[in-house]
Amino acid sequence: MFELIVKTDFAAAHQLQLVGRPCENLHGHNWKIDVRIRGNKLDSAGVMLDFGIIKQHIKGIMKTLDHKFLNQIDTFGDHTPPSSENIARFIAHRLQDDLTDSQAYVYSVTAWESDDAGATYYLMDANTIDQNSA
Repeated sequence: MFELIVKTDFAAAHQLQLVGRPCENLHGHNWKIDVRIRGNKLDSAGVMLDFGIIKQHIKGIMKTLDHKFLNQIDTFGDHTPPSSENIARFIAHRLQDDLTDSQAYVYSVTAWESDDAGATYYLMDANTIDQNSA
């Protein structure tokens, strides 16, 4: 088993409801994103999946989030609040959709909203993607 790790970031605002904390106020974060992709096979060049391809897909996903008010993005809103947990799930499923032609799969995505607080969403393998995909 091989695991590739790609890190990226984005800045955005959000507002969480029903948590009874200061997070109910409009606020922003500089999220750090940690993507882990797994697979068993290497190509003839000795790589599982080119980092450039992964980064290209992630860059496209980040464009939908960066410098936005996340509550106003179609993916989030009343039914799917833009929590770190839901952000990680959204990125994992979008990236997995982009990698359908690859034998590699998204294993996990961690969305760090600060240096000491983050949430990880796991896609165990391409066959166990849950019914709650973002």
